[in-house]
Amino acid sequence: MKTLAVYSIKGGVGKTTTAANLAWAAAQAGRRTLLVDLDPQGASSFYFRVRPIKGAKAQRILSGGDALTDCIRASDHDGLDLLPAHLSFRNFDLLLDDMKRSRTRLRKALRAVKDEYDLVVLDAPPSITLLSENLFDASDLILVPVIPSPLSERTWRQLMDFFKDHKLPENQLRPFFSMAQSRSRLHKDTMVRLRATGRFLHAVVPLSADIERMAERREPVLVFAPNRTAARACRALCREVLAELEPT
Repeated sequence: MKTLAVYSIKGGVGKTTTAANLAWAAAQAGRRTLLVDLDPQGASSFYFRVRPIKGAKAQRILSGGDALTDCIRASDHDGLDLLPAHLSFRNFDLLLDDMKRSRTRLRKALRAVKDEYDLVVLDAPPSITLLSENLFDASDLILVPVIPSPLSERTWRQLMDFFKDHKLPENQLRPFFSMAQSRSRLHKDTMVRLRATGRFLHAVVPLSADIERMAERREPVLVFAPNRTAARACRALCREVLAELEPT
């Protein structure tokens, strides 16, 4: 089982739409996929029309075992299950702070599904917290959407600095350009400059009305507009990420 986190310190950069499209595409590619919605806002869960079971609280998720697996629900798409968000997930950091080995609890909890899925996609809330550190520890790759603009670039550099300062493996991080505007000189110049670092993936996901419509349609753009520009970009991103997760 491989674990992929879609993460950003900054909100509003396309993190959840990316997680939803990647999870769906991975399932369509034949991988048994679990999308874990760790954000108490529950946008990923909303996109797939999946509500949490009664009592699916943060404590149960961190406990692992049957307590975690009982919270998993099937989606309407073959090969894709969800662990939907619950409002209590806002308390993850308080719970983790009271636990021993608090930075590895999520990885240990996910052992409960290691024989059931080929890929786990983690959609986490923005900011750097104890939950974020659990995400870093649990993930094989961390996919980071970066809008080619000054504030988003700044948060990307803050994340890199955090990894350096805490001696975390920087090769886990896979940034890509999200919500890019082809007519913006600022965006084009920023992409050229950041690409020169050699870190960014090739796929670029554009700013798109089709992606915004995901909340209206409550399904991935790959489902309702598969031949449009945004869907082609999401598909290219998925191929690139899945290729990196393939066992060597």
